[in-house]
Amino acid sequence: MKKYFYHLLRRYVSLFVLPQNSVVEIDPANAQLIGSFPQGKIAFRNGRHEEGFDGADALSIEEVGRNPPDFLVVSGLIHYERDIQALFAAVRQLCRPDTRLIVTYYSSLWRPFAALASRFNLRGKLPEANWLAHEDIHNLLDLEDFELIRLDQRILVPFYIPLFSSVINRFIAPLPFFRIFCLLNIAIARPKVAVVDKSKPSVSIVVPARNEAGNIEEIVRRIPAMGPEDEIIFVEGNSTDETWETIKTVSSRYGDQYRIITAQQDAKGKGEAVRKGFGLATKDILMILDADMTVPPEDLPKFYQAIVADKGEFINGTRLVYPMEKGAMRFFNLIGNKFFAIAFSFVLGQRYKDTLCGTKVISRANYLKLEANRSYFGEFDPFGDFDLIFGAARMGLKIVEVPISYRERVYGDTNISRWRHGAILLAMLVFAARKIKFL
Repeated sequence: MKKYFYHLLRRYVSLFVLPQNSVVEIDPANAQLIGSFPQGKIAFRNGRHEEGFDGADALSIEEVGRNPPDFLVVSGLIHYERDIQALFAAVRQLCRPDTRLIVTYYSSLWRPFAALASRFNLRGKLPEANWLAHEDIHNLLDLEDFELIRLDQRILVPFYIPLFSSVINRFIAPLPFFRIFCLLNIAIARPKVAVVDKSKPSVSIVVPARNEAGNIEEIVRRIPAMGPEDEIIFVEGNSTDETWETIKTVSSRYGDQYRIITAQQDAKGKGEAVRKGFGLATKDILMILDADMTVPPEDLPKFYQAIVADKGEFINGTRLVYPMEKGAMRFFNLIGNKFFAIAFSFVLGQRYKDTLCGTKVISRANYLKLEANRSYFGEFDPFGDFDLIFGAARMGLKIVEVPISYRERVYGDTNISRWRHGAILLAMLVFAARKIKFL
């Protein structure tokens, strides 16, 4: 039972702990979890086992504090702690601002089954003193300046039955009703950080443009200043109108007022344009602004303030809060947007109200980490949005949505095909579900 349980636990934790991440488990009962990570180490608060523990490398707490890891793991430990708040307080001292804390704990619904399993020697006779509700964990994390990012429920069958266990735990356990009864809870939190740096980082605004000649000059004129050295990056892609010529003209005309970078796509699709633009970017914050200007450029400072104030690490626009201009979105597009928002929220474990808004913001540092691990999902995203959404979810980034007023397009026609692109989105959703939710 224990062997199968840890096999599943390692699979779930490895979704978030990437190969290049450093990870330390605090006070483990054994090395069955952390020992599976080549970069994994252990640390004991009382200093024991400094020479190693079941084959895993051991560190002192002081060593961890001097060189904080990317991930700290507290696996099952809270069930035996006399003072969980003190545990979280000690762990908080070991974090740098971008460290993620993974906490695993059992559902209190399983308490009688755990006692029964111990009685019949199906598991160790461990005296679990604490059986906490989700709200208790959330509150204790909050008291010690951690912010809960996501909470997953896993494992309906903690012992191995050929085929049956795999089907139930992979496909049934994550479903909305059944997950209530899961044994294992996996919480991911980040340290709350007081923003004391008063410097204003600069922004790279990537504008993918296809058949948008009539909007190019307006975009340059209307983008507000945010950082001291912002840059606008136009990436033109296979236009049949005068978009490329207009970009070159506008770049020359306004080049003494703005830093403007221009490029043409090597392939097709907004996704490739976004990746090319981000590759050319040099500033600390990366933004996407669609060239159709249905999201007004004047709204970009809202996104800037959200990421600079550390309200979130991946900032997504939502068009479904404020009333839209008449004709801004067709009826079936609205229905599709709401469906995909619900579906992606379920799959990714963080709430989305609008996954299809083109305006998205991420730090350059986090984007480079995301880019380095893009192969997990592949590079099949033709839109550029979901490449970022999937990666941000897997990295455990805090996702925040900024409501915007969605405007009707005033120039040209939409580049979105409702049914064809809807089918692509559905395929991407199924693929992401297999990689993230139904492990």
